[in-house]
Amino acid sequence: MIGDQIEITVLGVEGDNVRIGISAPSEVDIFRKEVYVSIQEANKQSVIPTKDHVQVLMKQFQQSSFSKKNE
Repeated sequence: MIGDQIEITVLGVEGDNVRIGISAPSEVDIFRKEVYVSIQEANKQSVIPTKDHVQVLMKQFQQSSFSKKNE
């Protein structure tokens, strides 16, 4: 058991392989470690601003500032 809601069950052992079952509420995400690490890395990369993004934001800001000055 992990906490009160997650149950791990060994389903079988074949040589060096162990099959497990996981019972958890549907709101709990269950991932293999390599999938979880991949998701975390993709999330980190998605929030890193690129030069192009910064240039677009600066242009929008400058246009917005220019519009307000002329009002």
